[in-house]
Amino acid sequence: MKLLKWILLALVFVTVSAIAKPAERIIALSPHAVELLFAIGAGDSIVATVEHADFPEQAKQIPSIGGYHGIQLERVLELNPDLIVVWGKGNKPKDIQRLKQLGFKLYDSSPSTLVGIETDLLKLGKLTGHQQQAKAVVTKFQQQLRSIRTSNANKPRVKVFYQLWSKPLMTVAKNSWIQQLISVCNGDNVFYSASSDYPQVSIENVLLAKPEVILQSQDEGNIQGIDWSKWPSIPAVKHHQIYQLDADLLHRPTPRAIDGIKLVCRTLDKARSQRF
Repeated sequence: MKLLKWILLALVFVTVSAIAKPAERIIALSPHAVELLFAIGAGDSIVATVEHADFPEQAKQIPSIGGYHGIQLERVLELNPDLIVVWGKGNKPKDIQRLKQLGFKLYDSSPSTLVGIETDLLKLGKLTGHQQQAKAVVTKFQQQLRSIRTSNANKPRVKVFYQLWSKPLMTVAKNSWIQQLISVCNGDNVFYSASSDYPQVSIENVLLAKPEVILQSQDEGNIQGIDWSKWPSIPAVKHHQIYQLDADLLHRPTPRAIDGIKLVCRTLDKARSQRF
């Protein structure tokens, strides 16, 4: 009986150790997951990623095994990762389901809030054995965000239209990622109360909303899709307050969101200087 007891205890120890062992071979299936892993010092453990994973510079050297169109499952099998960071909102559901069926350990990194960035950093830190680095990154992120909120809290509100895409014309509403950035800068999203998070709107809707600033993602197709100069009655057009901003800083939920927020705040300050 004693021998059986020790065998069982040994099996439990081995099982627990296997579960607790930090991931050493990681596949990251989104650009933002790659950034999060590098931010906490786990970038060297990434063995594969996807298209557009281009930050930091080292990420460009990691093999890509897919993108929005899907992933190469045979390459996943060849690489035999001990952790796959999936993107529940961006990867194909059938790909995620297949990875589950194959028995891979998955973590879904789909932060949709600024607090969600902090949560993912800490969880990835635990999974990779980089807890201390993750805590340090989160602390710095929180301090920077608190400072920006404080410095912008009492500034005059500015009416903002965020042009997510031009054809069809799309924007953002109250539960969108971009809304959080606008809110930190004390901006007033003219489509905040839309019924969906990423609503399609018309030129007429924008005319009626009278935004003082138009922000566009810095994408050629988006920028060239609409010639706003045709509608000079829009305050943003009349006062030349149309700005193109780096989409990577604005759209990726990573610590670089701080840079995106600063960019939005500086842009809204330009509009304030015109108005006041």
